[in-house]
Amino acid sequence: MPKPSYSSPSLLRTATDVLAGLRRADPRLLLTATEAEHLAPGVAAWLERDLTPTAVGRALADGLPLEPLVRPAAFLAHRLTAKLPPLPPYRAPEAPTPAWHPIRNCEACDHGYRGPDPHHCQGCASASTGESSLVEQGRP
Repeated sequence: MPKPSYSSPSLLRTATDVLAGLRRADPRLLLTATEAEHLAPGVAAWLERDLTPTAVGRALADGLPLEPLVRPAAFLAHRLTAKLPPLPPYRAPEAPTPAWHPIRNCEACDHGYRGPDPHHCQGCASASTGESSLVEQGRP
């Protein structure tokens, strides 16, 4: 039976909830607590593959045979293994969006700019002594 790569308590709880809900789809899929606990890691492996709990429940409960299920837990264990979907394709993390700054007017040179400093443009902010260097350059 498949195993999740990382079995967090919340993932296993969600997997157990999926298994407990299968009896709503078909009463023949009623499981004991021990059976659900045994099958939960297999369901968690499916959930790790970007499937929703609803999709996993549908995949396990749809298309059941018409004859009575003598051992529903064994039947589900087989389905968890035989129908295991492939891992999702690797996606590189998206680059963070650049910071957006509103257009402002520099308090020193009165030019419009976009930048993190709310009072001075990059040129005026990089001046080492602030106002005194602007006066030395002949700027008001």
